[in-house]
Amino acid sequence: PDLLPTCNGEITTMSFLQDVVDILLQYVVKSFDRSTKVIDFHYPNELLQEYNWELADQPQTLEEILLNCRTTLKYAIKTGHPRYFNQLSTGLDMVGLAADWLTSAANTNMFTYEIAPVFVLLEYVTLRKMREMVGWPGGCGDGIFSPGGAISNMYAMLIARFKMFPEVKEKGMAAIPRLVAFTSEHSHFSVKKGAAALGIGTDSVILIRCDERGKMIPSDLERRIVEAKQKGFVPFLVSATAGTTVYGAFDPLIAIADICKKYKIWMHVDGAWGGGLLMSRKHKWKLNGVERANSITWNPHKMMGVPLQCSALLVREEGLMQSCNQMHASYLFQQDKHYDLSYDTGDKALQCGRHVDVFKLWLMWRAKGTTGFEAQIDKCLELAEYLYNKIKNREGYEMVFDGKPQHTNVCFWYIPPSLRGMEDSEERTSRLMKVAPVIKARMMEYGTTMVSYQPLGDKVNFFRMVISNPAATHQDIDFLIDEIERLGQDL
Repeated sequence: PDLLPTCNGEITTMSFLQDVVDILLQYVVKSFDRSTKVIDFHYPNELLQEYNWELADQPQTLEEILLNCRTTLKYAIKTGHPRYFNQLSTGLDMVGLAADWLTSAANTNMFTYEIAPVFVLLEYVTLRKMREMVGWPGGCGDGIFSPGGAISNMYAMLIARFKMFPEVKEKGMAAIPRLVAFTSEHSHFSVKKGAAALGIGTDSVILIRCDERGKMIPSDLERRIVEAKQKGFVPFLVSATAGTTVYGAFDPLIAIADICKKYKIWMHVDGAWGGGLLMSRKHKWKLNGVERANSITWNPHKMMGVPLQCSALLVREEGLMQSCNQMHASYLFQQDKHYDLSYDTGDKALQCGRHVDVFKLWLMWRAKGTTGFEAQIDKCLELAEYLYNKIKNREGYEMVFDGKPQHTNVCFWYIPPSLRGMEDSEERTSRLMKVAPVIKARMMEYGTTMVSYQPLGDKVNFFRMVISNPAATHQDIDFLIDEIERLGQDL
């Protein structure tokens, strides 16, 4: 009650916010301190019982509010910690953080130039620059920042369907033939989720076989397209993946583009994880052919280390998003405004309220330049290669696939001493299945590091190490290996 807008609330407000900033700054410094834990792990019921989290009728004091802030951060996972390798999005960028604070203070909505003039212009400039890096002439086309890669992929599906059957917007799915989409068996689950949400149905998403490195096999794609057409279905979208979630594989985009052209199918590239490689002269060849796509998902909050969330959908044809999504709401998009209405971007979005996600990326890009992002990305890929070289012939490790990784995903099994002499058998497999989950649980209880594991197809649980945090060093990779061995020796 003592804070602004209360009368004479300035002094209390300044001192309260100063205290909050102090709490945040301590947390930021701790995040990069290797002697602190990545996680102070408690089981859900323990955390629920240890503190009173309930909402009450009566207000708490500001001291208690500050305590709430401290407690929340005490149990937060330090995703900026150099030894946090759990997700595709890690790290804590100082300029990005500053931009996020500014965005929250400005607290506006992205739908019109009227209330977000600078942010709308920055989105326009940044998306154009990203399209230039994709290789579309003069950065032509369209795009939008959306709440994560899953929504960006859904936009692509929505726009591809509208491009082929514009009547679906008014008449719905009943008015059009049965559609089918194609994506690799290693693609992200959001492709099926989008099909479910759009009424296309998950059965209409056909999974294409991958080779042993996790890349889509173009001949299988063509075979399945022909098969679908013979059944009377209409193929409308192929979603290729540039940087798969588990293996970090890059689908052969040129061959896929040739097939899409031949059968007149929309080509989408899900580069949520691998799109950042376009910033690197050394690595962008892995996305050769991306300029032939009709749409692309690219998440700067992954490989580029922009704070969550920051996901862009880029579309080659200008005006298509607008036709597909606009509803002409006259109370928001009045046609008689006194400025150029093309800057009111809200009607091409699925959302009405849309968070300002662009400012973090734009400000970081200004602070680093393209070369700064390039150096950061090259460093992460070099660390992944260092890890691969360190464990590929080391006793107690088996690689999930042969050859050096194309992205920063390094997939491997740790084989405890007790399993090393065993020949391949059902018993060995079922024991190996349990190794990674136990090591991961111990990591979290000790709080020293975090790395992800999963099964895939016929392969039992293996570690998937990913690196996207520029704070990580060779010593952190060494630490991880030592830690896995320390925690898994007795299994």
